[in-house]
Amino acid sequence: MIRYIRHAAGFCLLLLLALLANAGRVQLFEADELNSNSANRRTTIDRYDQPRGNILVGDEPVTGSKDTGEQLAYERTYRHGPLYAPVTGYASQTYGTTLLENAEDGVLSGSAPVLAPLPLWGDLTRSRQPGGDVVTTIEDSMQRAAYEGLDGRRGAVAALDPATGRILALVSSPSYDPEVLSGTGSRVTDAWDRLNRAPSRPMLNRAIRQTYPPGSAFKIVTAAAALDAGVVTDPDADTDTPSPYVLPGTSTVLPNEAKGCEKASLAEAIRVSCNTVMAHLGVQVGLDGMLEAVGGFGFNDNDLKIPSRVARSNFDGDMSDDQLAQSSIGQFDTAATPLQMAMVASAVANGGELMRPRLVDRVTTEDGDTVRQQGDDSYHRAMNPTTAQQLQRMMVDVVENGTGANAAIDGVTVGGKTGTAQHGIDNSGTPYAWFIAWAQAPDSGRPVVAVAVVVEDAAADRADVSGGGNAAPIARAVMEAALED
Repeated sequence: MIRYIRHAAGFCLLLLLALLANAGRVQLFEADELNSNSANRRTTIDRYDQPRGNILVGDEPVTGSKDTGEQLAYERTYRHGPLYAPVTGYASQTYGTTLLENAEDGVLSGSAPVLAPLPLWGDLTRSRQPGGDVVTTIEDSMQRAAYEGLDGRRGAVAALDPATGRILALVSSPSYDPEVLSGTGSRVTDAWDRLNRAPSRPMLNRAIRQTYPPGSAFKIVTAAAALDAGVVTDPDADTDTPSPYVLPGTSTVLPNEAKGCEKASLAEAIRVSCNTVMAHLGVQVGLDGMLEAVGGFGFNDNDLKIPSRVARSNFDGDMSDDQLAQSSIGQFDTAATPLQMAMVASAVANGGELMRPRLVDRVTTEDGDTVRQQGDDSYHRAMNPTTAQQLQRMMVDVVENGTGANAAIDGVTVGGKTGTAQHGIDNSGTPYAWFIAWAQAPDSGRPVVAVAVVVEDAAADRADVSGGGNAAPIARAVMEAALED
């Protein structure tokens, strides 16, 4: 009998050891899979059992958290939600996270290792720290100037500090209040359906996720390519551009809105915005040269993040000469985000050096201790310094004597370029109004801001839409706010 008891006891011991081994296997090797399983409600409950860290503009939080008393305890709240939605995105218990709420989710939720008091602390204790804070580079006065300037019209504004790459304003219009998506239930799903059905697409971040034909604003890129390639050695000398200019290999005549463009110099072509001269110069530079030039400004980059993903701005790599001519004036398949065009203005303003754009200044613990500081980082050398100086002079001439007069600020050096981009079948759609610019205060050794504005303005009369008329005053207001800070 005792022998059978010993056998039974040994068998039970083996079962116990097998149970312990299996428990260890689950905890060591399957924990992550189980935690991420959509059927694991505990993970979701744990995620919302403490307040989320905040996103700050300057010293002021533009987000918050409220205790709902529900099983998913804390919901996200937003101050001035529509104003900052293109920066923050949303943090929804139903639909997840977007933009900064997504890119910095680990910090804001308290799960990022950088917040732990000791290395591997979270892995060892299976615990989360209080949510950290994300301090943005946005300037409130500039953000408001851009938002109020658009005044609900479809469009976007992006503004940069040329010397650092700090994003000073990022506005998309029309906007929405992300707080309506924060919780759960029919109220949230109804809001989601309403926002997604809206013809104005308020949840589309037009500043970084929408590309537009940049039109004549792109001529700054083509001018940089022509100067760097030596196709133009003297910006004030006449070119050999005929008028009318027939697109290579076709019988299509490229028109000019401006007068006096025949054999116009590069400087004159920029000042009055001659299509013929800039298209001809693009063909002379050639496809390879243009691709090298646009790459220096950030076009065709699939991996640009700020830290949210930025849509790829496009310049085709396989074109005939007639297509290249159209692309060189910002038409055909050329497309750019407003942030990309702000980068173009920024590179000119910063002597040809393009800094990597960034939206986050630093990350802190709940107590305000900095745990990650974002430094300035060079992105590309977009053009030679001499080329940048020549383009600065030409862009100032656009504002002082050309199509960009509405961006002028008394006592301030302002450089700009208008753009009116055609689109639609046979260019029948209302053109997009562009303006890119930079401003330098009299007592400053460098430009303090570069800005790009696009206005879709679908309700406007086609004849009334122009970068100088619609977009330049918004750019001026943003630059004035920058100069006052």
